[in-house]
Amino acid sequence: MGARKRKVAEARKEAMKKVAYAKLNNCPTSPRKMRLVADLVRGKRIDKALNILRFSTKESSSRLEKLLLSAINNWQAKHEGERIEDHHLVVTEIYVDEGRSLKRLRPAPQGRGYRIRKRSNHVTIIIDSLTKSTEQVPAEAETQTETTKQNA
Repeated sequence: MGARKRKVAEARKEAMKKVAYAKLNNCPTSPRKMRLVADLVRGKRIDKALNILRFSTKESSSRLEKLLLSAINNWQAKHEGERIEDHHLVVTEIYVDEGRSLKRLRPAPQGRGYRIRKRSNHVTIIIDSLTKSTEQVPAEAETQTETTKQNA
């Protein structure tokens, strides 16, 4: 491995030490259906994301809820002795990739067989605390400043 690749790999490794992530492989749900739920929680704080997943009626929301709880536990393992409430954890990245497809045949007219693809997916969720450089103003603070401007 060249020196440049080694430096880039080490930098990526150091960056991944700071964030917590969890992966779910070969989940037997189609990626299209899972992405609908993943889009709901992308960029949200973890308490709001857990509420969204807990009260969603989609089947894949229960799997994503378990995955988010696993990522939170991974964060706690990396940051022992620190409180979650002090760090404002956010779902920074969540992406759904296509997994393997099980191919089945369904009988069709005139001796034919139609192929049925039972799709699966891989989900990766990354949570991180808001840092000073990328910190966004929380929605509650925005509404408070807007109401004080209107009252003035």
